Amino acid sequence: MIKTKALIGCDGVNSAVAKWLGFKSPEFTSRAAIRGYADFKSSHGFGNKFLQFFGKGMRLGFIACDDETIYWFFTRWTSSQDEELERNPARMKQLVLNNLENVPDHVRRVVESTDLGSIDSNRLRYRHPWDVLWGNISKGNACVAGDALHPMTPDIGQGGCSALEDGIVLARCLAEALKKSPCKETGGEKDKEGYKRFEMGLKKYAKERRWRSVELISTAYAVGFIQQSNGKIINFLRDALLSNFLAGQLLKKADFDCGKLTVS
Repeated sequence: MIKTKALIGCDGVNSAVAKWLGFKSPEFTSRAAIRGYADFKSSHGFGNKFLQFFGKGMRLGFIACDDETIYWFFTRWTSSQDEELERNPARMKQLVLNNLENVPDHVRRVVESTDLGSIDSNRLRYRHPWDVLWGNISKGNACVAGDALHPMTPDIGQGGCSALEDGIVLARCLAEALKKSPCKETGGEKDKEGYKRFEMGLKKYAKERRWRSVELISTAYAVGFIQQSNGKIINFLRDALLSNFLAGQLLKKADFDCGKLTVS
């Protein structure tokens, strides 16, 4: 048995700590993503732009990591063959290329230049926003952070960023709780006082991160659904009216100030 003053569950989408806190397992979204990393060994010439292409229930996007490498993704609706597909990078790559008939040649070359060892596929999962809204983010001296708290679809690019936010807020809340006047008790009473302080810090962390988590999960799901829709009405609204709004959401959700780490 391991004894600890605080248990912080950063154990991912299948978190055992989240289950102990009472959260349900994250849900599948009926969408999947194939991701790749293309290394050109020389300048690719794409600059720092983030580009996306839409059509027929699929979406392709890519962005440069540096002058020689590009990260790309291809999202689509899932099928009965997905489990087998996830074990075969060659089929993943060919599936993407088969859906890129109408994109510029230099875009196709990004996928064509990707080694099979740099291609991966996963079905997308998320936690229902209302589960986060009403669930126990913390209980006693235990809490969750990162994907253990707010697994979301990758459509606004904030999964990893929000985990970093969690870390800063969590560290600050615990520091504030522990920095209060030193405990004068000894022995068991001192341990009880320490437990209460950790519990207080984790409760404050949960309060600060609850609505931010709900907002990110909801926005990511909605943006992904609209961008990848194959319905004529939604596609028309997306292309004619919502394109600027959706692009703005990427910037708006990223432009978030989680506060300073230091405690004065």
